[in-house]
Amino acid sequence: MSNLEIVTGAGPVGSAVALQLAEQGINVRLLTRSGSGPEHPLIDRRRVDVSDSEALRSVSEGATAIYHCIHAAYNAADWERELPAAEKVVLDAAASIGAVVVFPESLYAYNSDTLMTESDPRNATGGKRGVRTALLRAREASTTPTVSVVASDFFGPRVRTAHAGERMVPKVMAGKKIRVIGSADQPHSFTYIPDLAAAMIAAAHNPELWNSVIHAPTGPALTQRKIAEAFARAAGATPAKVGVLPAWVLEAAGKINTDSRELAEMNYQFTKPFVMDSSASEVLLGLSPTPLDQAAEETVAWWRAEQARTAAA
Repeated sequence: MSNLEIVTGAGPVGSAVALQLAEQGINVRLLTRSGSGPEHPLIDRRRVDVSDSEALRSVSEGATAIYHCIHAAYNAADWERELPAAEKVVLDAAASIGAVVVFPESLYAYNSDTLMTESDPRNATGGKRGVRTALLRAREASTTPTVSVVASDFFGPRVRTAHAGERMVPKVMAGKKIRVIGSADQPHSFTYIPDLAAAMIAAAHNPELWNSVIHAPTGPALTQRKIAEAFARAAGATPAKVGVLPAWVLEAAGKINTDSRELAEMNYQFTKPFVMDSSASEVLLGLSPTPLDQAAEETVAWWRAEQARTAAA
């Protein structure tokens, strides 16, 4: 059997998947337009435009799995224009070489006001949520085997543009006040990105999980205040000072600012409980979420190393 697997994209998800695969002794071909990504003897970084079907197929020969971790700018128009076509290219390339495709997925398509489980309907409509629903349906209809691994909001090494990313962690480490969206005290699930990567790899290597939607191991729901406090503990900083940007402010700003409008569309995630349950998938995967304090310590350690690297540059 081939010992080659493909990762598209070198963002936080793609990088985490590539490194974990390499650490397991698997040869990784990491595809980006820039040739960027983490360094490891078993990671072969290639400059490839993944939207080019012939280019993707040629560099994927012999691979048993493709982890598709490339995305688009955070707005519904770009998602609708770019993502379905991009996923079709990857699915077609995987079909030609007999590989499974594993996708990181969000909770956007869920239409639940309670605890979100693997058996809940995923049929939300409109905007970014509707795009996610359409992508899931296209994967289900494809003859290529796929696995969609659902995560909630990310945190962890390399996570920058996220609610628990650069807007929170470095400021908490420095003892500065942060402002969170919606509410600081509503229950909210956060997924540690190495746990998502581990779940994607485990699913790719278990054909019994193909053609399904599973949940990445995700710890008990926190609040934005509680996760900020965990980062403060890990950094040995003063207790996190947390302010709130009310949902109505984003909604008002969204009338004149596109970025604010795209964020305001997802206000519901932070103004009421937004909780996922991964217990059934944890059993199937044989995995558990990383304990919060350990995850926070590893996140803070990455930010400290990144700050030191930037200062030395």
